[in-house]
Amino acid sequence: MPFDLGIPARVLGEAFDAAGEPLYDVVTCSLDGGPVATNAGFSIQVHHDRQALADADTVVIATQEPPADMLSFGEPDVATSEALRSLRPGTRVVSTCTSAFVLAGAGLLDGLAATTHWALSDRFAALFPAVEVRPDVLFVDAGRVLTSAGAAAGIDLFLHIIRTDHGTTIANDAARRCVVAPWRDGGQAQFIAHPTPPESSSGTGPTRAWALTRLDLPLTLADLAAHAAMSKRTFSRRFVAETGVSPLQWLIAQRIDRARSLLESSDLPVERIATEAGFGSATLLRQHMHAVLGVTPQHYRRTFQAPAALTAS
Repeated sequence: MPFDLGIPARVLGEAFDAAGEPLYDVVTCSLDGGPVATNAGFSIQVHHDRQALADADTVVIATQEPPADMLSFGEPDVATSEALRSLRPGTRVVSTCTSAFVLAGAGLLDGLAATTHWALSDRFAALFPAVEVRPDVLFVDAGRVLTSAGAAAGIDLFLHIIRTDHGTTIANDAARRCVVAPWRDGGQAQFIAHPTPPESSSGTGPTRAWALTRLDLPLTLADLAAHAAMSKRTFSRRFVAETGVSPLQWLIAQRIDRARSLLESSDLPVERIATEAGFGSATLLRQHMHAVLGVTPQHYRRTFQAPAALTAS
């Protein structure tokens, strides 16, 4: 993926010492030195082969679509795994987005915490149970091995690397030259889309559909169970079996999704949005959004709502 491939050179290439000398020398290689296909309709001709790995202080695995065998069975590319396992001791290894599959396949993430793109985090966890998967963060620094979430989270990770290596001032200067935010904590949540389980004409499906039209009301477990004509205990058991979460967890998730939609698409005050989403107060909305997304409603709105001047036709 060319965008992701360009991040290390772009960000690390903007780190300079007090004399204006570059602090990193970034080269790109393939194992055989040959061209590499991309998902953008062109190939990239590299100037180095695997010999570049021999004296590298940091090795970054470029983002790539995991092949079918990897997604089905966790089977790694043998040549890549051998190259990674033969790195000299102490070499820092970094993955961006889905290249965490490559590191995990080579065994480099066993016993460590790691992240990847949220859309594949469940599959990643199933394939590599020895890895502590953190699907809701931007990046994870596990010491020698670092992993980031999708696309732009790689920018945050490489700014973090500069900050770790050379301090905040140099990292902030690099961020300014790249015209990006100088700091997003690695623990900030990925903005994950949580699809609603498909509705059905039996079980708890009709009640879920009914509840989605009444999120602004103070719904209780008793209300939901009564609508489904079940006892609270039976309703809760069936609800978890059908959705994988408790009724309360589901309600909170749907209300946060409602709030996110309103923050993105309207200019309603946060207090009104809290009421429309069923939280009752802006304080509760802030608490729940911070717990789930790691940001406040206002921060979320600034991130996702385009200025009127840019959206006017």
